[in-house]
Amino acid sequence: MPDNSSRKAPPLSRAQREVMELIWDAGEASVQEITEKLNEQRPVARNTVRTLMERMEAKGWLAHRSEGRSFIYSATVPREESLGQRVKDMVEKACGGNPEKLMMALLDYRGLSEEEAERIRKMLDEEKGKS
Repeated sequence: MPDNSSRKAPPLSRAQREVMELIWDAGEASVQEITEKLNEQRPVARNTVRTLMERMEAKGWLAHRSEGRSFIYSATVPREESLGQRVKDMVEKACGGNPEKLMMALLDYRGLSEEEAERIRKMLDEEKGKS
C-alpha cells in the first residue's frame, strides 16, 4: 500500500465512505464484490459502484490492479489515518477547535464504561509523558 501520510486525501461522500469501509474490511475487492456486499443492504447498480470507485481512485483513496478483465481495488489510505482526519475535522468544525467539547459530548451523550475510562486515562498519561 502506498504511503500517503504526507498528503491529505480529499473527503469522501457518505456512499464513498461506505465503499471504503468494505474495502478496508476485505483488504481488496472488485466492483462486483463491492456491489454484492452493498446489495445485501439496499439495491445499488454495478455502474454506480464502478463510478464511485473510479472517483475514489482519482481522489487518491484507492488503487487498482488488473486481474483478467476486472480491476481489483485496494485502499491507499489506512483506516486509522482516515479516522484521525475525520476526528480532527470534527474538532475544528463542530467543536470550534476545542477538543474538550468533543470529550464532553462523548461523556454527555454516550458515556464511558469504567474500562474505557481507564484505557483513556492510560493513553493520556502516556501522551503526557512524551512532552
